[in-house]
Amino acid sequence: MDAVYRLGDDVSFEPVGEGAVILLLGSGQLYSCNDTSMAFLKHLDGVRNVDDVARRMADEFEIDTATLADDLPELIADLVAEGIIVHAA
Repeated sequence: MDAVYRLGDDVSFEPVGEGAVILLLGSGQLYSCNDTSMAFLKHLDGVRNVDDVARRMADEFEIDTATLADDLPELIADLVAEGIIVHAA
């Protein structure tokens, strides 16, 4: 997965306690993150591709990258559909 993503321009991502919240500034929509989405967004920087992010997540959760490779496409599709992440230019 060579695609590179970043947070959308009107997205605020903030760790809160043991979780995190996402605020879409334009609409005021607020989302809470599960462990997987929080880790994905935490490592997303607009420079690392999805494979790099998956490797970092695999180290953090002590799971193999193949498991993440199965799960991440759905997460990415959901985040893109909500406007939370966009392709990095």
